[in-house]
Amino acid sequence: MKQLNKKNQYWLKGVLAGGLLITSSMSLLAQSPADPHKVLRYVFPVAETGFDPAGVHDLYSAHVNGSIFETLFTYDYLASPAKLVPRTAVALPEVSADGLTYTIRIQKGIYFAADPVFKGKKRELTSADYVYTFKRLLDPNLRSPNSWLLDGRILGMDTVLKQAAKTGKFNYDQPVAGLQTPDRYTLVIRLTSPDQNFPMLLAHQPAGAVAREVIEKYRDKAGFVMGHPVGTGPYMLTRWTPGSRIILKANPDFRSFVWNFKASTVEDQKIVKAMQGKKMPQIGVIDIQVMEEGQSRWLSFIKDEVDLFALDGELTVQALQNGKLKPELAKKGVHLSRITDPSIDYHYWNMQNPVVGGMSKDKIALRRAMAMAFSADNYINILQKGDAQRLQAPIPNGVVGYDPNYKSSIPYSVKAANLLLDRYHYKVGADGWRTLPNGKPLQINMTISGNSARSQQQAEFWKKTLDSIKIKMSTQSLPFAEALKLEKQCKTMFKSSAWIADYPDADNFMQLFYGKNINVTNNACVKIPEYDRLYEQSQKMPPSPERDALYRKMSRLLEVYMPVQIIGARYRNVLAQPRVIGFKKHPILPAEWMYIDIDMKK
Repeated sequence: MKQLNKKNQYWLKGVLAGGLLITSSMSLLAQSPADPHKVLRYVFPVAETGFDPAGVHDLYSAHVNGSIFETLFTYDYLASPAKLVPRTAVALPEVSADGLTYTIRIQKGIYFAADPVFKGKKRELTSADYVYTFKRLLDPNLRSPNSWLLDGRILGMDTVLKQAAKTGKFNYDQPVAGLQTPDRYTLVIRLTSPDQNFPMLLAHQPAGAVAREVIEKYRDKAGFVMGHPVGTGPYMLTRWTPGSRIILKANPDFRSFVWNFKASTVEDQKIVKAMQGKKMPQIGVIDIQVMEEGQSRWLSFIKDEVDLFALDGELTVQALQNGKLKPELAKKGVHLSRITDPSIDYHYWNMQNPVVGGMSKDKIALRRAMAMAFSADNYINILQKGDAQRLQAPIPNGVVGYDPNYKSSIPYSVKAANLLLDRYHYKVGADGWRTLPNGKPLQINMTISGNSARSQQQAEFWKKTLDSIKIKMSTQSLPFAEALKLEKQCKTMFKSSAWIADYPDADNFMQLFYGKNINVTNNACVKIPEYDRLYEQSQKMPPSPERDALYRKMSRLLEVYMPVQIIGARYRNVLAQPRVIGFKKHPILPAEWMYIDIDMKK
């Protein structure tokens, strides 16, 4: 145990190094210097789901929430690899020798945006706000999709949860041994066991502070405040037409900072030269439109109606050639920021579904046959126009724990897939389609989000795949938010999904298949006892060859039971108009708006 604790301390020092004081990269000023005439026009490819940190966990809502609500820690804008730095905290946490106690000091003079609920008074952020925020994530009545961040980690929280189970009500005022506030600006967190990722969990957007009086005033029947977010961040929500338009304006009471980041690459040096010493944020308005159709987004950018534009799928060939910006765009002054996303694209089968789920040999054979008939390489080349990196396991490049030498045991072989189905009595009927072993019809229903061209192409690709092994497939098209809700309830049969790193460690990806995360992040609704045991063991270990060995075993177990089909990690390509200054796509932060500027002359 002593050896483990020493490793934890050593690792934490490495991860947290360079961010001891927020002034190391951002010098604080009195108020927001944002220019209301500077408008950044942005576009989402799918609709947001809402703006309550405890209630949503989709990427596009996170763009907004990360700009309104503030976490204790965040990431340096330019550092590579990603480096943790303070946000509302004075410094990075003081960690006890046993790795169980975190003491965090909060900056004085941080205020929530003005709101009628505060009755005309300035409302200061305190340590108690973070305690309330963390308790909300664990309130069983809310069923937060982000409960996994703190579930089982906070000392004494089990007592409160047991009481809530008895009474049906979560007592927010009940003291918790693991969440203490010695004074207004000090937060002491005690863990049940050492967790080397814990500081990064506190930097994840759902841990952004909310004010209790705001939640109690504006919450809906489910307990969430989706349309009235009030935070301490640089922006405020001023207009929201769900699924269509979102407008953020600079929070006039936000404490400003001086841009003072250090370059990690030669390209970064240009950004530093353009931005060094500026008072931030500079942009006064963020105007976001939702456009599901790719061509519409592309035309808006070409017509100079969008300032920042994320390329994906078939759109990459419009702007890129061999991974580089086409000459005609470069000549116009368009800038490309390109990174390999620390992310995974995958398909999953609902393990609770009576047709494709279950652990019996015939159900495993069905899922494995579908996986064997699927070519991830063809999928990437055809649907993603080659703009993704093939992955063999659920851990992508760019996060701690990635193994470049790992190879999947699942071959691509339509012939072998058909033979496997024959062996387990999925017979071909008179109509040319396979039946279940009991002779009943077999049909796979794929849920897709929206009616975009890409969604339809994805469905067509899978239909051809399943046609090759004589399995009938149908498609159910739903709005993004509705599809997301159904998968959290384990009500989809088969669906594509994606996960972008919340923090740069393999744990963030392996937790996607942990049994206790069903209804939260475990979309496959899979529970494999041996996988769960290994995952719990890995959580107690620092990054090491020993932990990597556990991850390899866990990846093999996913291949044995086949709840998921891993595809790849997308390249993240973001185009910026010539007027946008200082933009670089960050691998973890969803939105970079508070770190960039607009040249009004252009």
